[in-house]
Amino acid sequence: MSIEPAAAVATSATGPHAGAVAGVARIRFDKVSKRFPPQNSGGGGVTAVEDVTFAIRDGEVVSLIGPSGCGKSTLLNMGSGLYLPTEGEVSVDGRRVEGPNPQVAFMLQKDLLLPWRSIRENVAFGLEIRGMAAAERRERATALMHRCRLKGFEEHYPHQLSGGMRQRAALARTLAVNPYVLLLDEPFSALDAQTKMVLQADLARTLADERKTALFITHDLIESVALSDRVLVMSQRPGRIVRELIIDLPGRDDPFSRRQHPGIIEYANELTALLDITHQELQ
Repeated sequence: MSIEPAAAVATSATGPHAGAVAGVARIRFDKVSKRFPPQNSGGGGVTAVEDVTFAIRDGEVVSLIGPSGCGKSTLLNMGSGLYLPTEGEVSVDGRRVEGPNPQVAFMLQKDLLLPWRSIRENVAFGLEIRGMAAAERRERATALMHRCRLKGFEEHYPHQLSGGMRQRAALARTLAVNPYVLLLDEPFSALDAQTKMVLQADLARTLADERKTALFITHDLIESVALSDRVLVMSQRPGRIVRELIIDLPGRDDPFSRRQHPGIIEYANELTALLDITHQELQ
């Protein structure tokens, strides 16, 4: 097990894919802070995150954990370009993020499928927005549906699918635009335990096979260890990165197997202790 202090997070080069693009990050947060203005004349503003620096290399999966309200989702919103930092810079492939970025895709807790469109049309929606020809986007959407185990459900509508199948469709839609970076905000939190484990395996295999870079928010400590190369621990608000946990376990592409490794409990216990420290700081 390897735990790094916050000062080491910015330059860490760890995980099985760390050497893929030596010295180059797919996505980087450099001294990023985000302050929200007061909601009314009598209230003060809120600093959601402060002086956050870390980088994720090509093919890495990194999880963010921390107390509720510590700014995890704010970081994802800045990574996608939906928010701009108050201070600092977010960059993707060395280019500053100044608005919504077609190289970055977002997957949320809710699938947000369009109820009036078939599942294939939902998967192809981003391609349609980008102007891809109808035949080509149909072919790509169909291939991704088969990959995400949705074969035979192409012409079904969202209300006809289970929650797990809808999340598979949301994953296919996210992958359809072939993003460099995936931002995942607790995509499995609303699912039952069995469905959640199946979808974790689907996601892990897909990220490994397509060599995608991902930043993953979760409150499930076992999930963070099972799916990630590294776990970053955030403090209470204003959120800062206080620790980095390097996951030195085999099988990141097979979370079922990784869950059986005896070392996973040690990692989860260490994360529990780190979160307990941040919780005590709230008292």
